[in-house]
Formats: sequence, C-alpha cells, structure tokens
Amino acid sequence: MITFLICLAALITAYFTYGKYLEKTCDIDAKNPVPSQTLYDGVDYIPMPRWKIFLIQLLNIAGLGPIFGALLGAAYGPVAFLWITLGGIFMGAMHDFVAGVISLKNNGLSLPEIIGKYMGNGTKMFMRVASVLLMVLVGAVFISQPAELIASNISMPCLETIAFDNISWELFAILMIILVYYILATVLPIDKIIGRFYPIFGIALFVMAISILFVLLLQSDRYVIPELDSLHNYIADAEHNPIVPMLFTTIACGAISGFHATQSPMMARCMTSEKQSRSIFYGAMIAESIIALIWAAIAMAFWGGVEGLNNAIAEYNGSAARLVSIISETTLGSTVAIFVIAGIVACAITSGDTAFRSARLIVADMFGISQRNTMRRIIVSLPLFAMGLVIIFLLPFRTIWSYFAWTNQTLAAITLWCITIYLIKKKKPVAIGFIPAIIMTYVCTTYVFIAPMMMGMENHTVAYILGGVATIAICVIAYFKYIHKNK
Repeated sequence: MITFLICLAALITAYFTYGKYLEKTCDIDAKNPVPSQTLYDGVDYIPMPRWKIFLIQLLNIAGLGPIFGALLGAAYGPVAFLWITLGGIFMGAMHDFVAGVISLKNNGLSLPEIIGKYMGNGTKMFMRVASVLLMVLVGAVFISQPAELIASNISMPCLETIAFDNISWELFAILMIILVYYILATVLPIDKIIGRFYPIFGIALFVMAISILFVLLLQSDRYVIPELDSLHNYIADAEHNPIVPMLFTTIACGAISGFHATQSPMMARCMTSEKQSRSIFYGAMIAESIIALIWAAIAMAFWGGVEGLNNAIAEYNGSAARLVSIISETTLGSTVAIFVIAGIVACAITSGDTAFRSARLIVADMFGISQRNTMRRIIVSLPLFAMGLVIIFLLPFRTIWSYFAWTNQTLAAITLWCITIYLIKKKKPVAIGFIPAIIMTYVCTTYVFIAPMMMGMENHTVAYILGGVATIAICVIAYFKYIHKNK
C-alpha cells in the first residue's frame, strides 16, 4: 500500500510542479490567438469549454489502455507501479503536453504535418502512413473488444477471435451497431455527438476508478497491494517477456502512447486559450496514469498477489475483459458492476470513434481536402472503415494488439524526437525531450528483436546489444539529418 500511495501522490504533485514547469518552458500565453478563433468552420474548429475538452481528451486517449493494459501489465509485478508513475510524469504527460502545444501553435495541424515541419518530408511521409495505420488498428481493436465485452455480459459467446468462420449473428449485429455509431461520430461536427456525450462518459470513467480506489483503501486488510522491494519480473513466462521492452509496451496508455499525440490536434482545434493546455494535455495524461495505477493495484491485490494474478490470466486465457468483470462484480456488487462494464465499453468506443475521426483529419490534411462538406468527409472516411473491418475479420486480436503496441510506441518515439527538435529551435532545455526519446527508441528497437510476433530472439543479451546499436545509429542519422536540414 505504501508504494501505491507514494506513486499516487507523485502523480498528483507532478501536475502542479513539472506540469507548471513545462507550461513556462513552452511560453504559454493567454493573449495568443487559437485555431478555434482564427479557423472556425463549424465542424472540427469549434470552441468548447475547458472542462468539456478535458473530459473528451481523457476519453480520447484512455480507451481500454489504462484498464486492460494496466491489468495485464500488473502481471510483471510492482515494477509496473514504477513505470506508470515515472513514465506518466516525465514521458507520457510531457509528450502529450508539448505535442499538443505544438499543434495548438500551428493552427491545430495533425501530427504527421507537424512531424514534417520539424523533421523533414521523408519522416512526414512515414508518419502519414504509420499514423493512419495506427488509427485504423485502434479503431479495429475498439470495435471488436467492446462488441465481445457486451456479448460476454449478456450470455453470448465471447470469442477470442472475431472471424467469418466462427462469428455469431448476435455478435455481428453488435459489431454493425458500433460501426454505424463510429461513422456518425466521425462524420458529424464534433459538437453533435462527441461534445454532448463524452463528458458524461468521462464522469463515468472517474466514478469507476474512484470506486475501485475506495475498495483498495477501505478494505486494505482484504486486498493487500504488494510493495515494490525489487525490480523482479513476476510474469509467468519471464524468459520470453522481459520487463524491457515488454512491460513498456504492455502498459502504454497509462505511461506513454504515441496514439495520444494523434488525438491532441482535435482538442487543439476546440480550445479557447493557450492557458488551457496544462489541464487538457498534461492533466488528462496524469489522470489516465492514476486510473492505470488503480487498476494495476486492484489486479495484484484482488488475486492475492502477482502469482495469483498470473494464474488468473492463464485460467481465463488472457481475457482482460473477463478479469475486469470478475473484479467488478466481487468488489462492487453485480448492480454496480453493470455500470462499471458499461463504463469500460464506453471507454473503448469513445477512443475507437475518435481514432477514425483523427484518421479522417490526417488524410484530409495530407491531401488538402476541405472538411466543411459532409460528402467529402464521408468519401474520406469510408475507406478507413473498410480497412478496419478487413483487419477485424482476418487477424486474431492478439496479433492486432502486438503490432498496435509496437506501432504505437514507435510513433511516441518519433514524436519525442520532434519535441526534442522543437525545444532545440526554441532554445529550451533539450533534456526534457531528448532523454525520453532515447529511452523509447531503445524500447522500440529491442522490441523488434525480442517480441515473439517479430524476430523473437532467444538470446536477449544479443537483442539488447543490437537494440543499443540501432538506437545509436538512429541518433547519429537524426543528428546529421538535422544539421543538413538547418544549414
């Protein structure tokens, strides 16, 4: 419990300290004009109140990450607390804040266009493809998983893999209902669906997390949270799942996620003052880290320790949805558990639709397609939904998630390098972005060598050395490319 409380206090304190420092570093000024004022279009550029934008941003970036990811990441042991806290403060929240501010100061540009401005056209083209792919992967995951979660809680078959040869008509109907909603949320002006319903879902997300927190605090004798006394890897198959890089990709949204930087431009287009940046960008990420911390704690405590959690994961075939259902029903009662499950479904759906909406904006920015006209928005969106459906029906969920995990953190690493260049150009402290950029580049390169879905090298020592060599090579190439670009 002591480790948990220290991490919780550190996250809250960071908002008022490191967040304030970043605000000064980025020269936040309430007098500067913002995109919602200068580029208002009634569709994507619409001013909204800060509290509403904060809740929308939180739901956009959260999804199932701080719940499912934290629960599965807790299988590594109390070291997960350390990654969530330090990653959330110095990497994730910083990443979200500075990337969001850069977009805000550049007319709400989407992430690939920002990358192109600071890192060149080659990187921009890669980011365009990678960002759209990531958005479609996220959208596919957050169509399939809510559908399965709904099906499992109304006595339908909960299938690990949605595919043409084993899908039930009931599950297919749920998929289609979610898809229709996604299309509407992607195409309609942001204030019609997202602006109206997301704040309600955001409040539900907080209530859900606070309810679990009360269980941990008031029943601490029954649910004992393990303390961090070493960096030992407790996961069942530790040989094939080392902490570096696997924990760093399992718990992404609770610590750092490249997906977040793709969402920030949507909110940058709705803000009414630069002064809102700390609460909306840094604050939403800190809130997400707190939610991840709570779910990681209950996951370890509920099953009587990390070993019990690993046994439960094996028993339920890695179904985080099932584990969450059991925890909710046992700790909060069946009636409250229904609302918890509904909240989790809402979290997934509200990240899925904004993923497709973000993909639409990226494609529109890429080809210079005005989004004022409804038909143009539909034309841009439909191919994206078609890609999402193909992925759902042809690839197993675990395969989708593995590639999503790597693509997601690779985008985070590239965004961190962009932030570093931005800080250099503004003559600001470079270490803010450079150190996280080095760490995440190393995580992503070693993942390629170690992850079973990729090269899956048995000799991890060699994999770590190769990851280090690749990281150094990327740094050298980036340095000389930067020097050449700025001659």
